[in-house]
Amino acid sequence: MNLGAAIKTCRQLRGFTQAKLAELANVSVSHLCLIEKNKRDPSIAIVESISRALNIPISVLIFLAAEKDDVPELREEQLEALSTSIMGLMHGARKQQSLF
Repeated sequence: MNLGAAIKTCRQLRGFTQAKLAELANVSVSHLCLIEKNKRDPSIAIVESISRALNIPISVLIFLAAEKDDVPELREEQLEALSTSIMGLMHGARKQQSLF
C-alpha cells in the first residue's frame, strides 16, 4: 500500500499545495510531507482528516493507495482502470471542489 503517493496525487488533482492541505486537515506541513514520502504512518484519525480535506471518502483514498499485491483478486489492468476512472472523476470535479 502506498498511502503517501495516493495522498500526494489527490492533493495535486485538487490543486492544493502541501501547506493548503495541511491547513485544511489540521496537520503540520512537515508531518504531511513525511506522510507523502511514506516516512510516517499516519493514524486513522489523520487519514480521515486528510480525506475530508480532500473531499473524498476515506475508502476511495485507501483504494487508490492499493498496490497490485494488496488486491490479488483484481488483475493489474483492472486495478489501473479503476484508479484511472477515479482520478478522472476527481479531475473533473476539481472545479466544483466536491466529489462525494
